[in-house]
Amino acid sequence: MNIFVVNSGSSSIKYQLFRWPAEQPVCSGLAERIGQDNAVITHKTFRDATEQVTQRALPLPDHEAGLREVVALLTDPGVGALRDPGEIDVVGHRVVHGGETFALTTLVDASVKAAIRGLFALAPLHNPANYLGIEVAERLFPQARQVAVFDTAFHQTMPEHAFRYALPQQLYAKHRIRVYGFHGTSHQYVAAQAAAHLGNPAARLITIHLGNGCSMAAVQNGQSLDTSMGFSPLAGLVMGTRSGDLDPAVVLFLQSQLGYTTEQVNNLLNKQSGMVGLTGFSDMRDITKALTQGDATAELAYTMYAYRIRKYIGAYAAVLNGLDALVFTAGVGENDALVRSRACQQLDFFGIALDEAKNQVRTPGLRDISRPESKVRILVVPTNEELEIARQCAELLE
Repeated sequence: MNIFVVNSGSSSIKYQLFRWPAEQPVCSGLAERIGQDNAVITHKTFRDATEQVTQRALPLPDHEAGLREVVALLTDPGVGALRDPGEIDVVGHRVVHGGETFALTTLVDASVKAAIRGLFALAPLHNPANYLGIEVAERLFPQARQVAVFDTAFHQTMPEHAFRYALPQQLYAKHRIRVYGFHGTSHQYVAAQAAAHLGNPAARLITIHLGNGCSMAAVQNGQSLDTSMGFSPLAGLVMGTRSGDLDPAVVLFLQSQLGYTTEQVNNLLNKQSGMVGLTGFSDMRDITKALTQGDATAELAYTMYAYRIRKYIGAYAAVLNGLDALVFTAGVGENDALVRSRACQQLDFFGIALDEAKNQVRTPGLRDISRPESKVRILVVPTNEELEIARQCAELLE
């Protein structure tokens, strides 16, 4: 069974092609800067344990043009893996927001598409792009079954006392204002990897997804009990461009006293805050460079970033009534040793002891960076959302 996984963003398409049940993709790639004349597609083909990389710069006016170019690469005699698009049996789509409607991976039909459209207001930056990816894939792969995998689905196991806000009842009953949580596909994947490594399916885990967007989850028995993002992906940790947790009165002050419009507040909190607001940089590599040069704002930003993570570790250790492992993942979590080091400081009470030498060594795959005497294991687990989506598609259709 050929499973083609599509992760459609507002200006990008990530993809992997699996020849299931093999979990190593035969092709993968990324189309960037869709909607611009200087778009780029980086396509990788894996054959006989070797990687062949093809890069094309070309104008991609929209997602359909982008996906058509991807299909051309997939079927290219030199760098592709298919003779014809008709060989694709399943297209698995990442959809950011499933609301309360979708707690499971779902075959896409007209009613599912209508429900995804109905959730546009809850994820205006993500769901429209995800929906567009489905529409385009239906046209390009009419013979394939389309499957939606929702970022919010994993967190639907949270108890009501964790997902409800202390707001008037009717705001939940009528408008479903509640905690939804995000990055669920990543949290689910790395939690399963960590539990398997520990040999304990019931392990009490805190999964820490640190990329441009950041979130944490308290996981036990493979189920999410709480998570840091909320009604939207804005809440929780300090992120690349998002503020994270904030007193709601700040929004009222911005509007009533400083004259901000709703759109300006939204732009401020989602695109101009977090690390970019503190330092001028959203990429942690740039901030690390500034830090090594003695930049005081970079030092403060790093301290705030790690401090927020430590606060959530303390909170989620209480939620779980103990802790077996911390799990760092995603771009920053997997690659930034300084973030991991600072996030694990001053946690002796919990028996968390980081091995600084192991923390500095980059090796592929899962690695344990805790000291032998640490009561809590500290793991770095590379995430693979596309593989998790492929697994869920296969489980649904088998």
